[in-house]
Amino acid sequence: MKQARELAADARAVSRSGKDPIKERERTKREAAKEVHTLRSVADAAFEARKAELKGDGKAGRWFSQLELHVLPKLGGVPVEEIDQKDIRDCIAPIWHTKAETARKAMNRLHIVLQYGAAMGLDVDLQAVDKAKQLLGRTRHKEQNIPSVHWSAVPGFYASLDTGTPTELALCLLILTGARSGSIRHCSLEQVHGNVWTIPAEYMKSRKDQAKEFRVPLSLEAMRIIDLARPFERDGFLFPGARKGVISDATMSAYMKRLGMDERPHGFRSSLRTWIAETTQTRHEIAETVMAHTTGSSVERAYLRTDYLDERRIVMDAWADHVTQRGQHNLRLVQ
Repeated sequence: MKQARELAADARAVSRSGKDPIKERERTKREAAKEVHTLRSVADAAFEARKAELKGDGKAGRWFSQLELHVLPKLGGVPVEEIDQKDIRDCIAPIWHTKAETARKAMNRLHIVLQYGAAMGLDVDLQAVDKAKQLLGRTRHKEQNIPSVHWSAVPGFYASLDTGTPTELALCLLILTGARSGSIRHCSLEQVHGNVWTIPAEYMKSRKDQAKEFRVPLSLEAMRIIDLARPFERDGFLFPGARKGVISDATMSAYMKRLGMDERPHGFRSSLRTWIAETTQTRHEIAETVMAHTTGSSVERAYLRTDYLDERRIVMDAWADHVTQRGQHNLRLVQ
């Protein structure tokens, strides 16, 4: 009863001041609600809003992982409106010099979350991330490229892949096509039509709303590898995992690591691109298309709608000849 009398007295006081007690009560509730907008709750909401443009609706967790691992354990329970550059600096400092790329991604994701908070009407500091970078200073970390096998040594490594296991066959196809490991691991018979392998958009490295399927010309050697992999096919996939799905992202890397190699599968893309640059006169736009890189401005790409499939076939046939030590094509016509 005492509490009820106090509430009634407060309401009469609000009314005497010329304000609507009901509207004031709602305003108070809204103000209280703001206090429960922790960084984690806003980050979860931002992630939900962004899922539609992420591959697989973000189920792989890569977009959110930097926040989950390096930011939310320390700042997740802090009201987002209270977070400042010092909080961010203290949170990121342990990895700023040792894991520079991870730190960069974490800061990028955090800025997106703060922007989302601002869109919610919360009083967040949109400059907090940039201010934190100033406090952290320049990173001492030196970027290192993924180690790769020199193109001249690729034939020797390729020849060693002679036991015909799914992992070795996947590495063979990766080397011969220059494709990324995700595309190789999810290669299916439905994607292969004659001497062309069409990689679906979801397995290409690009934003979900920008990804397009990509045609890969298959050399005779690449088609031979696909035929050798057919007996292992399960659920349509040529390189199935031990129990379900496809081989893991680390399978091919682990294979090379067991051989005592520092190089990694992704490095074979560098081997191929360097071979093209050093031994052929292939035009830049064709060489970059081999790597599934985009070239030219958006206007140029809007009008020039070729994927240079025939020209790339000449390049990839010659690469296959080099890899299998069968001699080389003369690529002077690919100009």
